[in-house]
Amino acid sequence: MRVLVVEDERHLADAIARGLRRHGLAVDVAYDGSVGHEMAFVTRYDVVVLDRDLPGMHGDQLCAALVGSGALTRVLMLTASGSVAERVEGLRLGADDYLPKPFAFDELVARVQALGRRATPVTPPVLRAGDLELDPAKRSVTRGGVLVDLTNKEFGVLEELLRARGGVVSTEELLERVWDANTDPFTTIVRVTMRTLRMKIGQPGLIETLVGAGYRIPSAAQDGAA
Repeated sequence: MRVLVVEDERHLADAIARGLRRHGLAVDVAYDGSVGHEMAFVTRYDVVVLDRDLPGMHGDQLCAALVGSGALTRVLMLTASGSVAERVEGLRLGADDYLPKPFAFDELVARVQALGRRATPVTPPVLRAGDLELDPAKRSVTRGGVLVDLTNKEFGVLEELLRARGGVVSTEELLERVWDANTDPFTTIVRVTMRTLRMKIGQPGLIETLVGAGYRIPSAAQDGAA
C-alpha cells in the first residue's frame, strides 16, 4: 500500500511516516500543500493523510482537487479542531475519513489500512495461489499450512503479484507500489527481493519472470486454489 503524508509539522509528519512504515506501508512525505499536490498527481497513492491547515495550498483545496480528479485515492483528513462542525465540513469536501489531533497512533494505522482496502478493486480477504495463502489483514503468509517468514518488502511484492490475478506486474510498478520516492529507480532491489522471496516460498515455483515485461503468478495457480 502506498501512502502520502501531507503535514507541515515536520516532527509529526516524520513520526507518522516511521510508524506506518513499521506496519509495512510505503510512505512518502510532503511538508506543504503545494508539494503534496504535485506528488499526489504524479504518483498513484492508495491513501493521502492530509493535514487541513497547510502552507502553500490549503488542505481543503488539495482534498477537493483529489476528489475532483476522479482518482481512487482515499483521503484521511487531520485537524487540530475536533468539533463536529469541522468534521462535517471536512467530510463534505470529499474526505473519506476525519481524525482530530491529538490521536492514538493505532487508530490512525487502522483507519489508513481500512481506507487502503477501499482504494483497490475488491479482492478476496485471503489471497491464494496453489497451497500458498496470504492474509493482508493478519499480514501472514503460509504455504502448505506452514508459516512463511517474510520481510515487509517481500510481503508487499507477493501481495501485489497475487492482487494482479495473473496479470504481469512490471518492476516499475512494484517500485511504485511497495517502495517509496527515495528509492533509486535504477536499483536492483526488486530483483534481489524477488530472489529471496522465491527462496522462502519454495517449490514448486509460483512466480514467473517475463523478460522485458515483469513478473506474474499465473492465474491457473490462483484459479486452482479457489
